Amino acid sequence: MSGQVEQTRQGLGTRLREIRKDARLSGRELAALAGWHPSKVTRVELGTRGPSEDDLRAWCLHCGAADQLADLIATHRGIETAYLEWRRQLRTGLRRRQEASAPLYEQAQLLRIYQPFIPPALLQTADYAARILRRVRVFLSLPDDVEEAVAARMDRQRVLYSGDRRFLIVLEEQALRTSVGDRDAMAGQLDRLLAVMSMQRISLGIIPTGAPRSISPSEGFVIFDEAVVRVETVTAQLTITQPAEIALYARTFAEMQAAAVYGAAARERIVAALAAI
Repeated sequence: MSGQVEQTRQGLGTRLREIRKDARLSGRELAALAGWHPSKVTRVELGTRGPSEDDLRAWCLHCGAADQLADLIATHRGIETAYLEWRRQLRTGLRRRQEASAPLYEQAQLLRIYQPFIPPALLQTADYAARILRRVRVFLSLPDDVEEAVAARMDRQRVLYSGDRRFLIVLEEQALRTSVGDRDAMAGQLDRLLAVMSMQRISLGIIPTGAPRSISPSEGFVIFDEAVVRVETVTAQLTITQPAEIALYARTFAEMQAAAVYGAAARERIVAALAAI
């Protein structure tokens, strides 16, 4: 299971432990009231076992926390549905995956994007995107529709030029230097980053290697307004909709922003990466 899903389940367990403690019940006392083996409470609170919806109802009943039941059930259902296997999602190829993401980008007015290793899809050149998607296709043994997938990814970039959207983007400096293709592909991609920096609706920050920071690099993610967070891992895509979790990603993004440099300082980092190739 994805580490991100495990973290979400652990977060649910932590909330349940706080509810139990607020009710001044020990784990053994709660288990006795609910008719469970005592170890069940421990496993649920540690996140090693997911509770059922009936478990959540019993937990809230015996802890006097009926007002929290609806949110807990929503979190539980989110864990069950947010984890989508890439192979199942991509079994017909890469194009549909690109097209499926378009509505989220079109509906959002504020997009906060963090990427640790490569520039985000919205800022990729066609050549760079083709090389990325070709690697994914080979690695996952998918049908070859790379050309169509690249076209769909480029089409999605229309959101950069329409509406009143704002794009807050933070990259680790490594994203400027991860080798993708030959020198021409890398140079074209870095030139693209320099070009989009002049757009008023785009804020592009670079976190310098070795910069003082309060939070470590994480997996890449996109926050769409205050409604949805998308996280992509090697094996899955997570769609996060719970307000408390979205708020945590927003806080993480703010910490990343604080560690980044902007304007001329960010441009210097990109130019240095361009010179290095």
